[in-house]
Amino acid sequence: MVQRDIVVIGASAGGVQALKTLVSGLPSGFPAAILVVLHIPVYAPSQLHEILDRAGPLRAGTGIDGEPITPGRIYVASADRHLMIESDRVRITRGPKENRMRPAVDVLFRSAAAACGPRVIGIILSGMLDDGTAGLWSIKDRGGVAIVQSPQDALHASMPESARQHVTVDHTLPVAEMAAVLTRLTREPIVLQGEARISELIEIENRIAREGNALQTGVMRLGPVSPNTCPECHGVLVKIRQGGIVRFRCHTGHSFSLQSLLADVNDAIDRGLWNAVRAIEERILLLREMEQLARERNDPAVAKECAEQANQAEQRVQRIREVVLDKDMLGHDPNFF
Repeated sequence: MVQRDIVVIGASAGGVQALKTLVSGLPSGFPAAILVVLHIPVYAPSQLHEILDRAGPLRAGTGIDGEPITPGRIYVASADRHLMIESDRVRITRGPKENRMRPAVDVLFRSAAAACGPRVIGIILSGMLDDGTAGLWSIKDRGGVAIVQSPQDALHASMPESARQHVTVDHTLPVAEMAAVLTRLTREPIVLQGEARISELIEIENRIAREGNALQTGVMRLGPVSPNTCPECHGVLVKIRQGGIVRFRCHTGHSFSLQSLLADVNDAIDRGLWNAVRAIEERILLLREMEQLARERNDPAVAKECAEQANQAEQRVQRIREVVLDKDMLGHDPNFF
């Protein structure tokens, strides 16, 4: 008999307030450790540990590589670093980005599933896209508990809704009710009836997150080669299936869900179209300069040819600009995902 003594939480947009509400309701004698990944930009060092330290009775701090995991503590991922669990210790790595993020929720959840099995409670809070869905699936696959914030309660419902669509979730509830449920779950003993084995997929992906050696670790064994390429490094992508979840990982190690890969492809299209506008406008400027020089040297034939080419280019760039400015071109509606 063991107890659920590891709680892993993933959040993104709208997650700070949800996290504050959750930890403020936990008792001082909470018998589990809490590890938190909130999507944060590389250039903005996180103050989340200070916010959560003030929000409730549990002490919070950024995770330190190699430190033991202690019940009643909150460990927060820092900017540009993955937060992981290995042998009941915190691991901090700078492995490849997953779902365009570092830290990524899937990295923490997957490592917790492998290291702690049914002792883990995984929680998905407010956020955009679908980071955390595959990791929560791994937690359930290893006998852990899955909790999701009610989409109606979340400031951004994409992450909770994705988890509910692809994972057999144990509890869907407002964040204000989670502390009571966590307190009960962590104090209930669980009877082990044989843990599900750690799949080769999880072992390979955890090693990639720790060591960054995807090709040597066996990434090409994770699935068939995809016709898509990695938006980060343009490497070959393999297609990974976990239940009904489809993901991609490149031979360098970057990982994408379907939604995050589509978001990156949309960004690439957007950049490409604006680059085309910029290049054509530069061509127009050069042609106008050539036209002016031809007129100065009294060469009307060349001046006319340059003017005609510039006019044609202006017509073409206007068509591209209309495509770029089309609000429906790349699904930029916030409800697209």
